[in-house]
Amino acid sequence: MFDIYKDEQPIVYRTLINSYNSNKLSHAYLFELNGYSKGYNLAIDFAKLLLCNNDTNNDKLELKIIETDTQTIKKEQLDELQKEFMKKALNGDKKVYIIKEAEKLNDSSSNSLLKFLEEPPEGIIAILLTNNANLLLDTIVSRCQILSFKKENIEEFNSINKIAYSLFYDDKDINEFINNTGITYIDMIVEYLVNFEKNKLENLVLKNKSFLEIFNDRIKLKIAFDLMILFYKDVINIILKNKNILYNDYIDSLTIVSDKNDLVNISKKVKILVDLSSTIKYNVNSNLLMDKLIILFNEV
Repeated sequence: MFDIYKDEQPIVYRTLINSYNSNKLSHAYLFELNGYSKGYNLAIDFAKLLLCNNDTNNDKLELKIIETDTQTIKKEQLDELQKEFMKKALNGDKKVYIIKEAEKLNDSSSNSLLKFLEEPPEGIIAILLTNNANLLLDTIVSRCQILSFKKENIEEFNSINKIAYSLFYDDKDINEFINNTGITYIDMIVEYLVNFEKNKLENLVLKNKSFLEIFNDRIKLKIAFDLMILFYKDVINIILKNKNILYNDYIDSLTIVSDKNDLVNISKKVKILVDLSSTIKYNVNSNLLMDKLIILFNEV
């Protein structure tokens, strides 16, 4: 599971995996995310690796998540953490706590955390997440191993919304298009894309055949490509935690695809879809078009 970050964040991945394999773990890590959208997911997966339990979740005592819906993380949250972590781990010899948006620590909670970091109990590992380490106390930063994440290519994927919306005039047009397209078409598109993302080229000969049995003329094929573009636009919204989701009934499928891609990869796939979609009006061979789509997708 942790290997999925090898290409997206090579330096962070290599640093963490080497410290894990050599059993030279820091007692505290500061993840300077630089806008990386999967930073929290990476922290969770690293915690699972440390705890040697793929079923670890936020409810188990070995992993504690500190977060807030307000502007500050309160001292009481850190005090409760320390109280819970004084108990012996139920499984293994480690406990991990993750502090989301660590820049929201106020003076009181910062001082409480600092005491915990100054004399860390054996086997307890802290992971602090922030997009701005300058907002943290210098004394906290100095007690952490700082890992600076690679920035995602914002310019490359910002164009995706423009591409997707260029197919329609406004949100009303998009929703009408989705509503009028029909559930069979949408089901087929979602199944097709998820199958590719999970299996790549395996079984796609049969999938292409069944796909073209439904999208069997130029108009329907154009609809298929428009639906695929909008699907990947929703994947972007899932990654960025935006709430404007068109495929609301397919959240699980969107999540599967978002876990297997970064924003740059999705940007490239949308461009492929747009470029190929523009050739449909020229009576292109449908089989060759779908073959080319899969080949190009597989290269991303």
